[in-house]
Amino acid sequence: MRAYLVRRFLFMVVGWWLLSVVVFIVIQLPPGDFLTNYIAGQEQAGTFLEREEIESLKLYYGLDRTPIEQYFYWAGRFVVGDLGRSFGSWRSAEQPVTKILAEVLPFTVILSTLALIFTFAVAIPIGIYSATHQYRPGDYFFTAVGFIGLAVPNFMLALLLMYMLFKYFDITAGGLFSPEYALADWSVEKVIDMLQHLVVPVVVLGTAGTASTMRVMRGVLLDELGKQYVITARARGVSERKLLFKYPVRLALNPIVSSTAYILPGIFGGNAIVAIVLSLPMTGPVLLTALRAQDMFLAGSIVMVEGALVIFGTFLSDILLALVDPRIRQERAVAA
Repeated sequence: MRAYLVRRFLFMVVGWWLLSVVVFIVIQLPPGDFLTNYIAGQEQAGTFLEREEIESLKLYYGLDRTPIEQYFYWAGRFVVGDLGRSFGSWRSAEQPVTKILAEVLPFTVILSTLALIFTFAVAIPIGIYSATHQYRPGDYFFTAVGFIGLAVPNFMLALLLMYMLFKYFDITAGGLFSPEYALADWSVEKVIDMLQHLVVPVVVLGTAGTASTMRVMRGVLLDELGKQYVITARARGVSERKLLFKYPVRLALNPIVSSTAYILPGIFGGNAIVAIVLSLPMTGPVLLTALRAQDMFLAGSIVMVEGALVIFGTFLSDILLALVDPRIRQERAVAA
């Protein structure tokens, strides 16, 4: 088991390096760069930069280097925690990328964690109920709700909730703070106000994951309940509750645990459209703005963080699977 974890960790490190290469290449693919867009914008405004000014800006942002030199400069600084400086695409002010991420990452982590908890807390019990009450009214109801949740886009659900809350309850659902607390210093009142505004974003961000996880849990658990070991245990007089949760439910959790590698970065990224609709300070809108402006350091840092979460999520799901399923522990112990 220990040897397997060491190998998986080394694979994760190699995966992060390959990810950095791919991210840098993808960011460099569009023609031109930030400086080209900046010069074009200045010319449209009637301001023409001198050649000396352009060369100075190239030197300042490191655009005078070759692509390979730019990669090693960016990747080397990334390792030591220096993510470079934004070109000013976000809020029209050039500043360190770490400062920009420090503004949005805490809220993104809070929303992502709560959305993930909401997804599992709602989807797993409903999936168990639907599997154990197959073709009954409750199963049909949750099946219909699941299909609706999969079909309705998150941004549409956000718009509907905002409209209903404002029309029927006179509540503004956008943002994470009320106007009087938006720029105020942190206090107990501000935290309470934020918690009150978290409900709608958490429900919206977690709905799609909840619907799909619920369907997966139902399908896999139905398959497990029909296997011979369940029939034999039931014939030997094992109680239904003990039989259900000791083996079938634990085994049915395997694909859900595996999906953590994809659910986590998906929620963490914060659907850009949902974040824009709800005015959420998440990484999605920042990434969209950076990509449109070809802000290499800002866009690359965000994509690297989200890509690293996929790789780390895969590593984490392997560990969780070994803890949940004894068969996997035994297979890995033999392999090691």
